[in-house]
This record gives sequence, C-alpha cells and structure tokens, in this order.
Amino acid sequence: MTTPTGAGRRRPGQLEGIEIMTVLDSAVRPLTPGEVRDALVPAGPLSYSTVVTTLTRLFEKGAVVRHRDGRAFRYGALSAPAGLVADRMSRLMEVEPDRATVLRRFVSNLSADDERLLRELLEQDPPGD
Repeated sequence: MTTPTGAGRRRPGQLEGIEIMTVLDSAVRPLTPGEVRDALVPAGPLSYSTVVTTLTRLFEKGAVVRHRDGRAFRYGALSAPAGLVADRMSRLMEVEPDRATVLRRFVSNLSADDERLLRELLEQDPPGD
C-alpha cells in the first residue's frame, strides 16, 4: 500500500495505526505476522520483519494481545484502530501544559464536517450520566 500521495512511503505510525490494526480488527481469529503481511501487501515490498516489529510495539503498548502458536505468535486487536488513534491523541495532550492552545489549533484545522461532528459529540450527554 502506498500513501495517498502515491509516494510509496508511509507517514510515521500509519502502518501501525491504520493498516495493521485494521487487518487485526477485521480478522475472525488472531493472525501470525505472515498472515498480517499477506493481508496488507500479498506481493508487495513490505518486509516480514517490519510487520513483526510493528506488532511487537503494538503488544508493548497494550493495543494487541498475542499468544504463541508453534514457533510464531498470533496477534489479535484489543481495540479498533480508532481507539489506538484516540489513545495516541490523549497521550500527546497529557504532555502539553497549554492544552487550550493545542485544542484551539486542532479545531481550527478540522474540516467543516469534522468540526460539525465534534460539536454534535460535545453537545451529547457524557456516558454514564
């Protein structure tokens, strides 16, 4: 898979956050790294070791579970790709003392549709109320 610009290089985190998590989330059973790679790019240039490294990082972050199956591990998603992105956004917010500026800039960069969706979500009652 290539980037939307077709340049062939992925944005940092794109493989992890979008592609691999999407494959794991849609799988009916946990997958080996080879199965993940084949689902991503059956005849493409993505290396097996890149997939293993990414899956290991996801496991260390608590985004996936794994269990040994023979000589390999099988991996399964603990949350949907959107959950991983939301967790990443939360971690970034935790380290920034000027949250108001960050949020203001974030909102100013949203498309009109995304801004409308965010406003609708903020107007809803919080879960548990």
